[in-house]
Amino acid sequence: MLNEQITRGVGPSRIDIAYEQRGNPAHPTVLLVMGLAAQLVHWPLGFLEALVRRELHVVRFDNRDSGHSTHLREAPPADLPAALRGDLSSASYTLSDMAADAVGLLDVLNIDAAHVVGASMGGAIAQTLAIEHPKRVRSLTSMMSTTGDMAVGQVHPATMKSVFGGPPARTREEVVARAVRSYEIIGSPAFPADLAQVAEVAGLAYDRDHDEAAIARQAVATVASGDRTKRLRTLDVPTLVLHGFADTICDPSGGRATAAAIPGAELVLIEGMGHNLPPGLWERIADHIAAIVRRGEARTRPAPVTAPGGTHSD
Repeated sequence: MLNEQITRGVGPSRIDIAYEQRGNPAHPTVLLVMGLAAQLVHWPLGFLEALVRRELHVVRFDNRDSGHSTHLREAPPADLPAALRGDLSSASYTLSDMAADAVGLLDVLNIDAAHVVGASMGGAIAQTLAIEHPKRVRSLTSMMSTTGDMAVGQVHPATMKSVFGGPPARTREEVVARAVRSYEIIGSPAFPADLAQVAEVAGLAYDRDHDEAAIARQAVATVASGDRTKRLRTLDVPTLVLHGFADTICDPSGGRATAAAIPGAELVLIEGMGHNLPPGLWERIADHIAAIVRRGEARTRPAPVTAPGGTHSD
């Protein structure tokens, strides 16, 4: 069951953000940031439950231009081909704006700092949040993402043709069929997805909001934000970088480059994992996230006071 709430006037842009919380708010907060063309409902319920079982408070939300959060429908049309050629004039916003939205949500929820977990474009937003708002991030998990360097983490040509080629899907039936077809291509070959569940979530996302123009705006924002590599080198936060060897939407070189750029980052590469969160990996990934959360929490605890004689007092 979805226990969604919408908060108004969030962050510097004063937008609406749709979000949901699960677990005990007294536990460490994990802020989940989804990727391009995705909504909060694309975080699998079983994965959320795995995090909650590890005594984590989970917050998932719709980015701007997705789901029930604000859509910038009055913005000029986004021109992705032009952006890829270097003309960024059609960008309505950048990943910095999207990171500021997430910080605004933390403000609304009275959360001083969170363990930020991002998938795909959400990983890029999470990285940007850690760079630009370091005091709000206790640990960083970047999954299936990249640095913004166009030399790494690119979509494979065959996947580009199969997933993004052809006429756009417009009706609910077409959108659901496209989602199922895409998962068969971009999913995890060693960890099959439940395609009936994929179809159900795609239908739910369509019913919440379907905005093809918004997808283009998010894509241009990603390109316009540029290469984060140099700024990633300045981070001082416990970091997990997780990527699948079978990811053809964001080549594993993106994950390797991210981990190489962030001092002390832990890189986990999973054989047979593609560009999704299949049921067979929920527990394993939740374990990795819980471990990086523990590292982040340990850094925020006050150091023990050493009493005379070398004993420690609590």
